[in-house]
Amino acid sequence: MSGARIALLCFLQCALPALLFAQAMPAVGSPAPEFTLPSQLGNPVSLKDYRGKWVVLYFYPFPGRCPLEVDGFRRDKAEYQKMGTVVFGISVDSVGWQKNCARENANFELLADTDGVVSRAYGTLTDLILLKFESRDTFIIDPEGKVARVFTKVADPAQHSREVLAALRELQHASSTPKTSH
Repeated sequence: MSGARIALLCFLQCALPALLFAQAMPAVGSPAPEFTLPSQLGNPVSLKDYRGKWVVLYFYPFPGRCPLEVDGFRRDKAEYQKMGTVVFGISVDSVGWQKNCARENANFELLADTDGVVSRAYGTLTDLILLKFESRDTFIIDPEGKVARVFTKVADPAQHSREVLAALRELQHASSTPKTSH
């Protein structure tokens, strides 16, 4: 058996259980998992404190690539504010890494989920022995604290904020449109 084949088999033996037992993402319409995490500003951020507002949570893989999404959300911050929406970026990296990322680009809070509990609750984290892999996923949470929209495996992080804004407009319009009964 070749060395590459042995390495692949070892990887699959280690990775497969983690992939099979990964936690599922919360479904649209279900309550968003609650959390309290430290931000790069040093203060704790709790989801429950934003009940009554629209919230965008975007999970990103690691700080070296944070500018890709941060730039878009930073650029569109005024639009989110007009829509009564708060944006948070979350990764499994430390507050120190979040500070570095924010210093470069962010004008909103980046949250450190160093133990991965929140990322697991949202189904965005895969653990492979000693390594943690965060998926690039985004959740729109409505004012009642329910998941309103999920974006998985974001393909174009630089333009993702525009996609989120469009979905948010649709969701807000739909929630403000009176329901008629027939």
